[in-house]
Amino acid sequence: MKTIFSILACQFLALTGFAQTEFPSRESQLKSTVLAAPEDKRAEATVYGFSQEGKLILLRKGSNNMVCLADDPEKEGFSASCYPQSLEPFMKRGRELREQGKSYQEVFDTREQEVKSGQLKMPEQPSILYVFSAPAEKYNPASGEVKDGSFRYVVYIPYATAESTGLPLKPEAPGMPWLMDPGTHRAHIMISPPAPEKE
Repeated sequence: MKTIFSILACQFLALTGFAQTEFPSRESQLKSTVLAAPEDKRAEATVYGFSQEGKLILLRKGSNNMVCLADDPEKEGFSASCYPQSLEPFMKRGRELREQGKSYQEVFDTREQEVKSGQLKMPEQPSILYVFSAPAEKYNPASGEVKDGSFRYVVYIPYATAESTGLPLKPEAPGMPWLMDPGTHRAHIMISPPAPEKE
């Protein structure tokens, strides 16, 4: 009797655990994900999202140079991102390493080594990552609508330094550009515009 009860309890927990993560439809993911891209690049962007099994898949093959990644339903809040094709090797390698269970520092160190060895190619020119995010209560996964979202801009300039760019290493005013990870393959300018004041 105890064994049967344990089995039923485990099955119940497994089912409830599965139900906790809802994966939006393809149409909903396409609608919300491209909001991270400039408006004139949304319709033809390549979009990656999640299958109903939670696997990252190609939702749409685009015809321009923009790649977009859908919000991960298993993470708190909403966050979608878009970037040019020139950043895809760097981004793809990061996804591969995280899927292997690598920590943040392990991902960083591996890509740093691979960039220095020439195995991993970074863009030769500054390249931007657009991030569009919102609190969970502002995102409707069923419709793909996102309200009161905010942007963050990340401009990758490999091996840039405060000296070479003139940028500070921390923001000294709201929305001020600053340099993160200076002197590394992942050196990038961070720009986080202040959220608009609510009326």
